[in-house]
Amino acid sequence: MPAVIKNAEEVGKMRIAGRLASEVLDYIAPHVRPGISTGELNDLCHAYMVGVQGTVPAPLNYAPPGYKPFPKSICTSVNHQVCHGIPGDRVLKPGDVLNIDITVIKDGFHGDSSRMYYVGEPGIQARRLVETTYQCMWRGIRMVRPGAQLGDIGEAIQRHAEAAGYSVVREFCGHGIGRKFHEEPQVLHYGRAGTGMRLEPGMTFTIEPMINAGKSAIRELADGWTIVTKDHSLSAQWEHTVLVTEGGYEVLTVSDGAPPPPAASV
Repeated sequence: MPAVIKNAEEVGKMRIAGRLASEVLDYIAPHVRPGISTGELNDLCHAYMVGVQGTVPAPLNYAPPGYKPFPKSICTSVNHQVCHGIPGDRVLKPGDVLNIDITVIKDGFHGDSSRMYYVGEPGIQARRLVETTYQCMWRGIRMVRPGAQLGDIGEAIQRHAEAAGYSVVREFCGHGIGRKFHEEPQVLHYGRAGTGMRLEPGMTFTIEPMINAGKSAIRELADGWTIVTKDHSLSAQWEHTVLVTEGGYEVLTVSDGAPPPPAASV
């Protein structure tokens, strides 16, 4: 299927949804501390999205084919959890690393973003993995421009991750987004430059690399959603929603508290 090209009005609504998703991540940041449970983080985010923003938490009861409905409003993935962690009774401890993945719906359009958080002071290896994964995401983002190809994004991410001694999760990828949570195209975080769909102005999609400190192999837990590394190594993920513009790209999931891009040389 072809990618959905957004018109100016639709892009405007995507900007709003993207900013709101990022603002949830700003809001929850000071609450990420030792002693809080992932379920409490979920409840705080849910109340903020519904009560303050007037947005709909897209993950709540989301059920793609073959899955039972996701029971919470956000995803929380701790340490060796790769993605789609279900918030619950788990209490965060000093040294944990946490990914919070937020998707909101506003006026029929989705905004999707995730960030990594440190619980207390991280270990050296955890900090290096998180920072390298952030660089990987931005390496991919900076490949976006009209006429570029999806493989250019994947190769840039894969090259940077593997140069640092890490591996790229291959079973999950970025995705087109707009009126639907998941649209075409699929945006792989590995690959070969000069291959794949050509990018056109008006495309909107996520870039969300999942990078493992150990091997790339993963498995699904019995809850039917949570993905973990098979070798129990740490995993990290960052995510932005990106628009292809006439001259390059625009990151839609930005807000006052969003971390700045790394230096272009990194």
